[in-house]
Formats: sequence, C-alpha cells, structure tokens
Amino acid sequence: MQQSTEQIKEAAQYIREQIQSNPEIGLIMGSGLGVLGDYIQQSVTIPYEDIPHFPLSTVEGHAGELIIGELSGKQVVLMRGRFHMYEGYEPALTAFPVRVMKQLGVQSLVVTNAAGGINLAFASGNLMLISDHLNMTGKNPLIGANDNDLGPRFPDMSEAYSERLRAIAHEVAKEQSITLQEGVYAGLLGPSYETPAEIRMLRILGADAVGMSTVAEVIAARHSQMEVVGISCISNMAAGILKQPLSHAEVMDTTEKVKLQFLSLITALVGRI
Repeated sequence: MQQSTEQIKEAAQYIREQIQSNPEIGLIMGSGLGVLGDYIQQSVTIPYEDIPHFPLSTVEGHAGELIIGELSGKQVVLMRGRFHMYEGYEPALTAFPVRVMKQLGVQSLVVTNAAGGINLAFASGNLMLISDHLNMTGKNPLIGANDNDLGPRFPDMSEAYSERLRAIAHEVAKEQSITLQEGVYAGLLGPSYETPAEIRMLRILGADAVGMSTVAEVIAARHSQMEVVGISCISNMAAGILKQPLSHAEVMDTTEKVKLQFLSLITALVGRI
C-alpha cells in the first residue's frame, strides 16, 4: 500500500518544526554503520517513534532515529537505522523515509548497507561501490496507484546509481588510499541468509554482493528524481564460499573493524556532492 502524499507532508512538517536547517543530502546507514551520526555537527535527533506515520526499526544495529545537521559543510539528514521488508513492512513503507527526505528538499541520497560478498575477488571488510542492483525481492515500492506529484508511472532505472557520484567516490577513495571495489548488489527479501545454491545462482546472474535492503529505497529515490550513490560494507563472504556458518554477530564485528575507513570515505564524499 502506497503512503499518501498527505502522510509524507505531515511527517516532513513535523521534522521541519524541530530543525533550523534545510537538508540537501540524505544518508541511510546500514547495520552497524550508524556511527556516522556521531560526526554530524549542530545536530537535532528525532526518534522514529515521534515522527508521524514512520515505522519503527526492530533490528540490532539499527538505532531508529533521524539525525539532522551539518556534515562536511553540507546540510544532511541521516537515518540511523532503516526498515526492511522482512520485518513485516510493505515495500512502500520501507521507502517512506526517502519520500519524506525529498519533501524536505533532499536532492542526493547516500545509501549504505552491510552485504555478503559473492565476488570471489572480494574479502570481508572490503567496501564496494554499488554500480547497479538486482531486485530479487519480488516486490516494488511503486506498486499501486501512481502519484504524479511524486514521480512518473514508469521511472527510468538505467542509471539507478549516479555515474557522476560514483566517479567522485572513486576519486575520494584514491586520495585516501582506500581500496574501493565496485559491483552489482543483489537485494533479497530475507531474513534467512542465502543458501550456497542461491549464491551460485546470483553469481551467474552477475551479482557481486547480496543483502536484504536498499533496492526499495533506491527505486523510490529515482522515482523522485533523486541522485543516488550506494556503498556496501562486505561484512562476510556469502554462504558456501567459506566453510563457516553466517551470523549477524559477524556482520556487526566486521563493520566495527572498518568503521574508520568507512567514516573517512563517506564524510569526504558528502563534502564533494
């Protein structure tokens, strides 16, 4: 079920009443990556539960709060914690905050996630710039009646992830001597991790990393004509690659180890958008 334009406006209006700035860049932080919120200056923090029509984040590593302020000289709004379809939310609701960001004036969106590595050249702890995605969830946030005020009925997805912003990300990574992989992200429904057979299938289809988020947010962002850049933290190698079971604890441990590198890359990237 699509969230109404009125609900989007009500949520945005509530946020506007709490802040003095006009955010221009949105950031969505994946599992264990919300530490970036601590670096936002002159910030205002709003719990999701206080925002009209906002769902609640229920996953470990997702704090569930909106942080608005200044980062690298830019006015930003950061989601410390996101919503997933495996939590029981409809795809349009997982993308609802993106709609609210657009209503606040956000023109560029930075999405991050923790993902399993499928590309055998990758290693746990790598950062991967998302060049494209495979929506393997079987769901789409645009299903239902289209609101032409939000975007066109059939939005173009040929450049879901901005080539311009990807070039900037590579420049920043080179300057900072950060190894930045690039590849295709496969978004699955979850919450179970993939089987080794599913990982082999995804590799054949062209996926380099896999996760349980991001695609609905990016579809909604592009529908709204927002420019998007995405970065995955390869928190573990996917099922069947290493002879060990997968766990959320491993995801959190890896993101903790690479957080300084991640923070350095994202803060510099925001300053150049």
